Amino acid sequence: MVYRLQFIPSIAAGIASVAIVQPAIAQVTQINQVQIKAANGILEVRLATTDDTTPQTFTSRYGETVVIDLTNTQLNLPTGDRIVQANPVAGVASIEIAPLDANSVRITLIGQEQAPTATVVQADGELIVSASITEAVVEQPPEELPEAQPDPTDEATSETETSPAVGEGIRILVTGEQPETEYLAPTTTTGTRTDTSIFEIPQTIQVIPEQVLEDQQVIRLREALRNVPNAVEGNTFGGTSEEFVIRGFSAATILRDGFRTANTDEATAGFEEIANVERVEVLSGPASILYGSIEPGGVINLVTKQPLPEFFAEAEVQIGSFGLVRPTVDISGPLTEDSDIFYRLNAAYEYSDGFRDFDTEVERFFIAPVVAWEISDRTTLTFELEYLDDRRPFDRGIPPIGDAIADVPLNTVIGEPNDFAEVETLNVGYRLEHEFSDRWQLRNRFRYRESDFLNRRTEVSFPLGGIDETTGNIARSFDANESTSESFELLTEVVGEFMTGSIKHTVLLGFDVLYSDNSNLATTNFAPPINLFDPQTGQVEAPELPLALTLLDADVELTQFGVILQNQIQLFPNLTILLGGRFDVGSQDRQTEPVFIPGFISSPGADEQQDFSNFSPRVGIVYQPIAPLYLYASYSQSFRPNTLAQTTVEGDFLDPEEAEQFEIGVKAELLEGRLATTLALFDITLENIAASDPNDPTFIVPIGRQTNRGIELTVQGEILPGWNVIGSYGFIDAEIEASEDFPDGATPRNVPENTASLFTTYEIQSGALEGLGFGFGLFFVDRRFGDDSNTFELDSYWRTDASIFYRRDRLQVGLNFRNLFDVDYFESAVDRRGANPGEPFTVLGSISYTF
Repeated sequence: MVYRLQFIPSIAAGIASVAIVQPAIAQVTQINQVQIKAANGILEVRLATTDDTTPQTFTSRYGETVVIDLTNTQLNLPTGDRIVQANPVAGVASIEIAPLDANSVRITLIGQEQAPTATVVQADGELIVSASITEAVVEQPPEELPEAQPDPTDEATSETETSPAVGEGIRILVTGEQPETEYLAPTTTTGTRTDTSIFEIPQTIQVIPEQVLEDQQVIRLREALRNVPNAVEGNTFGGTSEEFVIRGFSAATILRDGFRTANTDEATAGFEEIANVERVEVLSGPASILYGSIEPGGVINLVTKQPLPEFFAEAEVQIGSFGLVRPTVDISGPLTEDSDIFYRLNAAYEYSDGFRDFDTEVERFFIAPVVAWEISDRTTLTFELEYLDDRRPFDRGIPPIGDAIADVPLNTVIGEPNDFAEVETLNVGYRLEHEFSDRWQLRNRFRYRESDFLNRRTEVSFPLGGIDETTGNIARSFDANESTSESFELLTEVVGEFMTGSIKHTVLLGFDVLYSDNSNLATTNFAPPINLFDPQTGQVEAPELPLALTLLDADVELTQFGVILQNQIQLFPNLTILLGGRFDVGSQDRQTEPVFIPGFISSPGADEQQDFSNFSPRVGIVYQPIAPLYLYASYSQSFRPNTLAQTTVEGDFLDPEEAEQFEIGVKAELLEGRLATTLALFDITLENIAASDPNDPTFIVPIGRQTNRGIELTVQGEILPGWNVIGSYGFIDAEIEASEDFPDGATPRNVPENTASLFTTYEIQSGALEGLGFGFGLFFVDRRFGDDSNTFELDSYWRTDASIFYRRDRLQVGLNFRNLFDVDYFESAVDRRGANPGEPFTVLGSISYTF
């Protein structure tokens, strides 16, 4: 009998292939005939078998590569056991058919720019793999390709042109183009540090693909995270940096290609740039096994664009409300004639005066060159650099009066119009990847980061009296931070696959080293008071820096070393177990200079050290009872040293945070794999949390234990050709359970009970209006408390967005409308210092051209 794997092009994109799950079989299927054909840009490979057994098929995708593994299968060809064909069809660099091990065969397809994706189904005794690659394919008899060439490095390599003697064989149809619309990414490395299907990860993970970022015209990361359940904005340090609350825990770690974007004690890292980001991946829940010391809510990984071997160039300009002008460029291509060295350059400039009443404008410049060198067909060395300079207003927002935010216009400013913050960052690194074989790979990565941050702000001073809620008078102070930081991060890991009998193992063994050095000078001076209801700003001259009185002069060093071992064990084709553990050791050293302000601060200076160590396990299981359904359960732990940059009012440091999570859920592929959904239930307990002191926010107090329980639902993909959707719902019950400073049962600040989002687009597929599309979005955030003491609330809100766009050939034009009904709302609060207003009705237009 003959079986067929078929890549059938369709309008859908980014759909992960599905394994056909069958009970293990003892008989090994023999493949004795291979034929390669091509027609109309489609590659067809026929593999004929000698018996009636069906190969068990598993498909994965990474980078530009699609891999199809046939288990319980052997190649039994007359002239050899390996076939290699270079450039078999336009857009496909190579195809290879070779043994993976004694009883498995691997088909490897490498695209020139992008990898095809596929779904696998079984029908009428055939095995069919359907790929979402092109919009239409003309079915006609394929023409015979020229004879496939053997691999010159393998004397036993050969290929046969013989057509299958019986049946129709295994068909693989591939093209080199991927459709423009793609709302579903099938694989991720964030969840396991190996290229794994999102359905095979026993934890919630959501990927926001590039097409979603383009359709929503995402400029700031918070716009992308509106699509993620139980993810909201946290303390932005006066609107100068990004912090996110995920699953009810603040300060979710932000990664860039797996590296931290901010050091442990860094005052601010600024806003992450999206211009060179290909997709945003969010792993919810503890992930210390993968990334060391992090908060238990989750991690956000920004995956950047990589060099292409063929020329590509795109220029875009965005123009919008409040004076926004933002041009960007994206250029890539080869640097040498044989294309073994190629590059990519992304750059962006941004200017805006904002909707708040400040004299300081937003001005931002970003550039990111990347050069990749293919040393050999198995070794690649990539050099990366990112430079960012960002200047914008420092803005604490509007403070509360009583149990709600003060009822004043959203453009009310209680600081000074010339308050500012400026951050300059440089990231330099390399990535070395070497394949020892088709099954074993070495990855070595390094990144150096330095950052300089400066601000001057005028804000509420609680030591001087805070806010008189009867009169609205506000005691203020001038405050400033001058900080520098640098860090080195090295990651080395080996990833491999092997079999023990019929059991497949994917092993990750690695270690990483982190060193950071952060210095911070905080100064202050008295500022004239202001009235909240009649603010007379701009009446005082901006003081020179540094300010007269020193609050803090400190340097903090962090050294951390971690070792990870992880094994993804495929016991049966429909049952996978994930086992892993990580051990970390490290230390923090803090040196402070003497500080003395009569009546306020008297500190002799100190030199303190804190050592820590921790073991972080993770156990998970994924079971596939039927083809489109995956059931999973997991247990994981995390830890994070509390920073030595802050102390209690008595000058004490806190021990590291420790957390554990239980999670169960179900993942499903719907509409023949075009749509994916995840439903998860989680329970996370975190101990020894550093919280703002309710009596003086410049100090911290411990929260003994916080428990967050909740539900998350995500749906994303393609419903019909041209109709894409991404949606989410999140519910969370977050409680402070053990604290001497906050009420039992209090809800942590900036944690809404419910969040929801829905964004959908439709693009006309044919006719005179082909390429014209429309988008609609709804985003809901429930009421939240603004402080851990629950003394005031931020109201819930619905935000409605809409868009219209046109794509034709190389041109793309878009017009997005945010907050269509001009709803007043607040993004987040920082205790009683203030709350950040959300943007009012905003229009954002864009035009881009691809060369």
